[in-house]
Amino acid sequence: MHPEPPTAAAGPPGALRGWLDALAVVLAGLAAMAAVAALGLWAAGADALPGGGFPSVLAATLALAVGGTVQLDGGAGFFAHVDAGITAMPLTVGLTGALVMTEVFLRQLRFRAVAHGGELLGRVARTAAVWVVALALLTVGAQHTFAVPLGNDLVEQLGGALGLAPEVGFHAEAVSTVGLGLLWLLVVLAAAFAVSRRAPLPRALVPFQQAVRPAAFAMLLVLLAYVAIGVVAGLLTAAVHDNARETMAVLLLALPNLVWMAFGVGLGAEWHGHLAGAVGLPVPKSLAAVLRAPDGQEATVSLGTLAEQDARAWWLLPLAAVLMLAAGFLTAYRSPRGVRVWRHAVRLGAAAAVTMLLVGVWTRVSADYGLSVLGVGVGEGGLGDLLGSVLGGSNPLAGLGGGSLSLSAQLWVAVPLAAGWGLVAGWLGGLLAAGLGRPGEVKGP
Repeated sequence: MHPEPPTAAAGPPGALRGWLDALAVVLAGLAAMAAVAALGLWAAGADALPGGGFPSVLAATLALAVGGTVQLDGGAGFFAHVDAGITAMPLTVGLTGALVMTEVFLRQLRFRAVAHGGELLGRVARTAAVWVVALALLTVGAQHTFAVPLGNDLVEQLGGALGLAPEVGFHAEAVSTVGLGLLWLLVVLAAAFAVSRRAPLPRALVPFQQAVRPAAFAMLLVLLAYVAIGVVAGLLTAAVHDNARETMAVLLLALPNLVWMAFGVGLGAEWHGHLAGAVGLPVPKSLAAVLRAPDGQEATVSLGTLAEQDARAWWLLPLAAVLMLAAGFLTAYRSPRGVRVWRHAVRLGAAAAVTMLLVGVWTRVSADYGLSVLGVGVGEGGLGDLLGSVLGGSNPLAGLGGGSLSLSAQLWVAVPLAAGWGLVAGWLGGLLAAGLGRPGEVKGP
C-alpha cells in the first residue's frame, strides 16, 4: 500500500487559529481600554462636546494611551490660527489594556511549561500585525473639527461678513501613534514574560527565569499597590468632597500618572516642568502650585517642594520604603533556595531601575497650545479646555487662548536612585526571608 499524501487542508486551520488568537488579544484590549476611557471622558464632561465629537475624542484618548500624539489645528480664516499639541499617556486606560491583553495572550499558552521559540515569535508577530492595523484605523477615527461660536447673533453675522468662522480641530499623528503604539505592545508582552510564571519560555531561556521573574513580579506588585492606594484615596475624596465627577475622571484616566510619580518622588527622584495657563488636565492642586513657577521658570517637583504645598507629602517617603522592603522580601521568598542575599539585592536593584525608567517615560507630559491673531500671540484662555477634554478636563471650547504644561522625570538621577533603593531593599528582604521556606520560581526540571 502506498501512504496517502498529506492533505493541503492540514496547515490553514492552524494558521487561521493563530490569527484568530491575535485578533482576540487586540479586540479584548481595545474593548477594555475603550470602556474605561469612555467612562472617564464622560465623567470629565466630554459628552458635552458639540458636533458629535465624543467618539473622535475617545479614539484620540486611546491613541494617547499607547504613546501617540494629538495635534490641534484650526483658526478663523486669515485672521487667526491655532497651533497646539499634546503628548501625555492616560495611564489608567493604558494599564487596563495592558493587563487585559497579557491575560488573553497568556491564557492561549496555558498548560505549557516550555514553548518553542518560533511559535512564540509567530504569536507575537501576528498580534503585532493585527495591532498595527487597529492603530491605523484608530488614527482615522481620532480626528474631528469643532465650530467655535463667536457669541450673539450680531457677532455671528459680523464674523460671517468678515470671513471669520472659527474652527478648532484635532487629529492623532499616524506615525507616532502606530510606531510608539507598536513599541508599547512589545514592551507590554516582554513585561508579561518577565513577570508571569504562567508564561512558557523557550528551553534556552528557562534557566534565566529564576533570576528575572521574582524581582520583576515584586516591582509589578509595587506599582499595582500604588494604584490600589490611589483608588482608595480617590474614592474617599469623592465621598467627602463635592467633586465626585472630577475625581472619578482622574481615577479613570490618569491615576497611575499621579501615583507612580508619587512613588518616584518618595524614592527621592525629581520631575521638572512648568504650567502656564489653564490647560484643563487633571493636575492636583499641590502639583499645579509647584509647577506654576514665577516668570515662566522651570519648576522642580520633589518631596520638599510638594511638602511646602501640602505637608502630607512627607508620607510618600515611608510609604516607598515600606513597599520596597516588601518587594525585597517577596523577591527572596519567591526565589529558589540557596540564592545568596547579594544576588537578591542585585536582581531587585536592576528591576527597580527598569521600573523607574518606564515610569519616567510613561509619566511625561507635554501640552502646548496657542492662538495667534494676525501673527501676534494672545494670552491665556480656554483652548486648553479642549485639550483637557481628551485627558479629563471640562467645559470644552470655553474660549481661546494660550498656555502650556510640561512634566518630565530627571531620569539620570531617578534610575540610579531606584537601583540603590532596590539594592538595599533586596539585601534586607533577603535577610528577612532567610529563615523561611521558599517555594521557588521553578520547582523542578
